[in-house]
Amino acid sequence: MGGGQQQLQQLSQELEEIDAEIQAKEEEIAEFRDEKTGVDDAIEAINTLESGSTVQVPLGGGAYVRAEVDDVDEIIVGLGGGYAAEQDREDAEDALESKKEALDDRISEVQAEINELEEESAQIEQRAQQMQQQMQQQQMQQMQQQEEGGDQ
Repeated sequence: MGGGQQQLQQLSQELEEIDAEIQAKEEEIAEFRDEKTGVDDAIEAINTLESGSTVQVPLGGGAYVRAEVDDVDEIIVGLGGGYAAEQDREDAEDALESKKEALDDRISEVQAEINELEEESAQIEQRAQQMQQQMQQQQMQQMQQQEEGGDQ
């Protein structure tokens, strides 16, 4: 019986690890969605800003400064890896749309990983239930054998 309990504990630990991994991946998806929202906001700004507009530029730490846009056709877009490039409106919007597509692809990949983990979790839960049932049946059989042995 001790071996069965040990196996159940091991399965329980595996389930906890899978749940933690699923939670981490769900947080990753939330971060990608937040980043995607930021990209959408940037695209909207590109399409609505005009030269001479006053904007609030973030300085970090929740501080902003008001600034006037000199030329809305000169947009600096982050390329990744700490690099950025100056682009015209159309190219900047295309670059941001590509970034959104890449985020969508990554979200889909992580969601597929979550689905696989959930499947694995369901299989482990099923194995644990089967083990519990087997252990209960063995206990019942032992009790019946003891009762039969005591009646003789």
